[in-house]
Amino acid sequence: MYNWCHGPSCHTQQTQSRVRGSGDNKVLRTIKIKYSDWNSQDRYNMFNYFCNQSCLMDFIRTHLQSIVAIAPRREALETPIKVVKEKYESTRWDYGSNIDDRPQRVPYMATRTTIKSVDNDNG
Repeated sequence: MYNWCHGPSCHTQQTQSRVRGSGDNKVLRTIKIKYSDWNSQDRYNMFNYFCNQSCLMDFIRTHLQSIVAIAPRREALETPIKVVKEKYESTRWDYGSNIDDRPQRVPYMATRTTIKSVDNDNG
């Protein structure tokens, strides 16, 4: 089983793997993508439909407005979170004001900010 690359200009890229035909009847042809062990496991794998990232990006640039129109976003999405700030003792380098001073480590109070998920399924 296989797909043809969906890249809009795949057939114009001048590589030997795309050359088909005999004599003076040669053409550049879109790459045929065969299902293999690495791409057949996931039917949503983009490389089931594109031979490389260049063809994928060409497709996205060409069809971006149509792709976004499939499921337009009319408002922002939000995810509830909890922000936890924690003070802890740390050190930093102090280089002093004199160029001849040796740098030394000095203690200071630092703040660590952690973003935690909020469980919305409270039962």
